[in-house]
Amino acid sequence: MGSRPRIVIVGAGFAGFSTARSLARLARGTADIAVINPNNYFLYVPLLPEVATGVLEPRRVSVPLVTALPGIKLLLGQAEAIDLRARHVRWTDAEDNRREVAYDRLVLAAGSVNKLLPIPGVTEHAHGFRGLPEALYLRDHITRQLVLADIAQNAHERAARHTFVVVGAGYTGTEVAAHGVLYTDHLSRLHSRGRIDRGPHWLLLDVAERVLPELDPRLSRTADRVLRRRGVDVRMGISVQEATSDGVSLTNGEFVPTRTLVWCVGVRPDPLVAGLGLPTEKGRLCVDPCLRVPGHPDVFACGDAAAVPDPARPGHLTPMTAQHAVRQGRTAAHNVAASCGHGERRPYRYRDLGFAVDLGGGQAAANPFGIPLSGLLAATATRGYHLLSLPGNRTRVATDWLLDVLLPRQAVQLGLVRGQAVPLENTAPEIPATPR
Repeated sequence: MGSRPRIVIVGAGFAGFSTARSLARLARGTADIAVINPNNYFLYVPLLPEVATGVLEPRRVSVPLVTALPGIKLLLGQAEAIDLRARHVRWTDAEDNRREVAYDRLVLAAGSVNKLLPIPGVTEHAHGFRGLPEALYLRDHITRQLVLADIAQNAHERAARHTFVVVGAGYTGTEVAAHGVLYTDHLSRLHSRGRIDRGPHWLLLDVAERVLPELDPRLSRTADRVLRRRGVDVRMGISVQEATSDGVSLTNGEFVPTRTLVWCVGVRPDPLVAGLGLPTEKGRLCVDPCLRVPGHPDVFACGDAAAVPDPARPGHLTPMTAQHAVRQGRTAAHNVAASCGHGERRPYRYRDLGFAVDLGGGQAAANPFGIPLSGLLAATATRGYHLLSLPGNRTRVATDWLLDVLLPRQAVQLGLVRGQAVPLENTAPEIPATPR
């Protein structure tokens, strides 16, 4: 990096990518910008359930950083520690070499990791759902279970391989169950060959009172209705008490034989935040309304890693959602540029655009600009929103969606990702609460 101001961005998720893209325009030719990220792509996470169920190919939701962020240097690796006094970031590259990079301005957009609760067996037997490896592995795993169920020696084993348990009825868990049941129904028809047998059985569990508890109750009812109509066993107020290789014990005392437990409970800020030794709130790094870290005017934070005050709800933090991450990234970029002499600082502000949950099969629950929608209209609005939000690959995604309507899905087990490559992180729970 040269003698111009050195701006380092940690993370290229929604917040980091948005920051880098905006800074590339705001500070063009006046600063050296580098992004530290483990992968050379930006991942559009909301479409991962469609990757896991064969609707979209994985490259469709992966936008290469080298083309999306021209002029920005990619440091391919993982940030390990930050020396705030020396203004250095220590990171490990893709071949485990330890390196350092100096900065004049730092943007922490490290994102989040899986949140685990003290439930025996979850780390060993559950599948996470945070990135491409998890989505690809889950697709292979589901496909394999249907193949093995077809040759099972007894009805008990067949039923266990036909049972899929999803824990967490938020955005991710609801979409995984909704898309998953469509995929396994397709696989089941291929393998049944006219045999009369119990088909795939999906359970969606959560300690909350309703599906999508963070959304308007009308959207929750829409999603719940679609899930139940497809045969998903939606159980609210219930969760997993223990997981084993043979199944899961539920908090109501029931044991469910299964070979598939998908963990979609939630996330917590990246551990890099805790290692800074700075004030946090709910594990997120405290920042002021301009996204600066108090006491460190050269450090900014945004996205899931930052405790950003919610201007619409005094006393609360902004939710950990992609919408906020993208907007906070733009605000962070504006204020970093302002600190380098380009423009004036401004606090974080936003307008709620609504939410969209893609349930597959021409169904969705959405409330664009506060207008509740369901059915095909909601599905059209949801996919339109995703196409507008994608920073690339729009034509390819739209083509895959069209092909999914015209052609049957390819039930192929690729074997590219093995279980050892996608473990759930064994983290200490934030609160010793009732399992969720």
